Amino acid sequence: MNKKHLSFFMAFLIATTLFVPTKITTLAETADKTEAADTEKSSDTSNAAELSCTAETEKIEKYGNVTLSIECKEMLEAGYSYGDIVNVSFLDQTLELPFCSNFSDVETKKPAILARKEDTYVVLAINMGDFATTYKIAVKETAKDNTITWKAADGVEYPLTFTITMNTPGGYYEEYQFRQMTYTTERTDYPDLSDEEFANFRAITTTGIGEGKLYRSASPINPKYNRNTYANAAIEKAGVTVIMNLADDEETAKSYEGFDNTYYSKQKFIALNMGVDFTAHDFKDKLAKGLKFFAENPGVYEIHCTEGKDRAGFVCAIVECFMGASYEEVLADFATTYYNYYGVKPGDDKYNFIVNNVTKNLENAFGITDAKNADLAVEADKFLTSIGLSDDEKAALKVNLGSGESKVSKASESVAATYIVRPGDYLIKIAKEQLGDRTKWLDIYELNKDIIKNPSLIYVGQELKLK
Repeated sequence: MNKKHLSFFMAFLIATTLFVPTKITTLAETADKTEAADTEKSSDTSNAAELSCTAETEKIEKYGNVTLSIECKEMLEAGYSYGDIVNVSFLDQTLELPFCSNFSDVETKKPAILARKEDTYVVLAINMGDFATTYKIAVKETAKDNTITWKAADGVEYPLTFTITMNTPGGYYEEYQFRQMTYTTERTDYPDLSDEEFANFRAITTTGIGEGKLYRSASPINPKYNRNTYANAAIEKAGVTVIMNLADDEETAKSYEGFDNTYYSKQKFIALNMGVDFTAHDFKDKLAKGLKFFAENPGVYEIHCTEGKDRAGFVCAIVECFMGASYEEVLADFATTYYNYYGVKPGDDKYNFIVNNVTKNLENAFGITDAKNADLAVEADKFLTSIGLSDDEKAALKVNLGSGESKVSKASESVAATYIVRPGDYLIKIAKEQLGDRTKWLDIYELNKDIIKNPSLIYVGQELKLK
């Protein structure tokens, strides 16, 4: 079998990353493509592609992902396919990792080897975690301005050697396929969504939150996903005055093109530059800073990360629990994001997978085993104490985010008692149009369990109770 010899040399400095020299030493070529097309993958790995690499240029990303100097296209051309399980050996340890195309292709806190379409190089990562720290490759240091740098962990000498070999072709394929969800940056691809929904913007209306007091969205300043201008317009319309930016440090936030001309730039904001490992001390320390910022500054509040999906979803869930939301309310708000991005509705195959994520995150944060039946307000209160909020700060947070008023609006008082299902209806749509709040689909479902067996299956002509 012929061997391809490749070498990569990178020499550049970035303040927030660590670089270590790397070099690919061996890349075995795949079998003849025509032959492979007629042969299904099997667990026989004797002829499987093998990739051996000796690190010369290793980059530690902001969130602890380890970028290898192996191009994604090389690994795919070598014969690896998404859904394979591969062995990755380094620092006297061998991991069995699924080969995937995105972080969300594995469960929260699980590692993977990724060849993402938007990346040039292969990445070792943990979904909502920190690969470099977990596997003792590097140590993160956070400066007072929340900028991040990395240094080699104790006892680690470079160059590192990462050896990648096939374990089980297609061994993760079924799970990988189930987790495939994509969205676009084009506004025209979402004709059924309002501008606010496209920006993943909404008021948080769960129990205990005052009307018009707290909002969440995708980033109103980062143009990466083309939702920023819509989000900025939405927070202006809502009168937001105090913002918790989970994604950026202050310098990065202010560097986005057009920042000085945004409504956002004229408001009070704290830039926390949080990672994606919700259990990390660094994450908890920064969350405490953000919540103290809310406690110290009365106003109308907004929380965002980049997409308003993972970090914002977790932080909003914590706040909702603290303010008295039910388990069902938290799930409904969390799942709304996935409707806005992916069109996932209650009852869809992927719906349970999505809500299970927030359930696991809450259970991990609170140290409990059954979030559904726990007193989430009590658990959230204990959690905020554990990360450093005082009783006075928690009391101020409740005053600033609450209202003490009934959550029943005047509009809801005139809602019809029943609704007849029409062609094209589904529960989220009915909740939005009839009750003014798409998250109230669960209320409709609960009221009509006698005739709705599956929340994704309702039928024309059914008469549904609305209150």
